[in-house]
Amino acid sequence: MVDLDSTTLRVVDIIDGTTVDGPGFRTSIYFAGCTHQCPGCQNMHTWNPESGVDMTLRELLTRIKKNDFNVTFSGGDPLFQIRPLTVLAKEIAAMGKNIWCYTGYDYETIVANSEFAELLRYIDVLVDGRFIDALRDLTLLFRGSSNQRLIDVKNSSTECVKEWISPF
Repeated sequence: MVDLDSTTLRVVDIIDGTTVDGPGFRTSIYFAGCTHQCPGCQNMHTWNPESGVDMTLRELLTRIKKNDFNVTFSGGDPLFQIRPLTVLAKEIAAMGKNIWCYTGYDYETIVANSEFAELLRYIDVLVDGRFIDALRDLTLLFRGSSNQRLIDVKNSSTECVKEWISPF
């Protein structure tokens, strides 16, 4: 059992009520740490794993419970803190909230890694793949470059990736 009061995640920022990191109003949590270092990244300030502040899982959950917003994990790359992130995702999913997760890893790499794959049990949509500046496309919904996919995790498997379809 993980202690919610002593287990921490390194957080650079939390934005409540954003509409740019998934559908509807969301609480977006930007986690520290990323070695992908994609040229053209809009969140370069999150690359340093020492940036931001340590927050306990309980502090994060208390913040998330304050509103009816769904949740988005971003960064940096949230998967750089996979163990406590998975516990956080499990707790948020138990609240009935929808979870989106942005990562520079592709879906196939995640499902092949048992530690990363555990997270998929709790999230709804995975926005996968590194940002590629040459493929930047401002017309895309909720992603920056055309190589990135919006994956409907609940309806995907290791053999079949289902893209999330916007209800808009």
